[in-house]
Amino acid sequence: MDKVPMTADGYAAAEAEIKQLKTVDRPRIIAAIAEARAHGDLSENAEYHAAKEEQGLTEARVNHLEDQLTRADVIDVSKLSGSQVKFGATVTLIDEDTEQKVKYQIVGEIESDVKEQKISITSPIARALIGKTKGDTVEVSTPGGGKCYEIMTVKFA
Repeated sequence: MDKVPMTADGYAAAEAEIKQLKTVDRPRIIAAIAEARAHGDLSENAEYHAAKEEQGLTEARVNHLEDQLTRADVIDVSKLSGSQVKFGATVTLIDEDTEQKVKYQIVGEIESDVKEQKISITSPIARALIGKTKGDTVEVSTPGGGKCYEIMTVKFA
């Protein structure tokens, strides 16, 4: 059983999502199924089938999150330091083609969210950055072609 690295914040967020799914979403879906059953013939009842599908997706998400939490290797980012990029690091990069600055924190898979500038440790960018230091240039293969980034800062907080 492989350990799943994640930050303390990511662990807490996964716990909160499980609580939401179990205490709010699950009862709402059960009520929707019961209401749809009351409409009669289930073979042609779109509301019933939609609610059952939502129930399946919700249960799968709960199972996935619970599995991830049981295998979690929680890493306290506030206790990390150094100049090399590693799990938990917040890295500021400059795209060498566009001169655009981007900032990412390297986190576990279930907590990654590009909109919040959190990328998975398994992402191509993170894999290219691991072990590098400020001033290094990394080349990343992306679906849109190769990109070159210069590492401006490496922070842990």
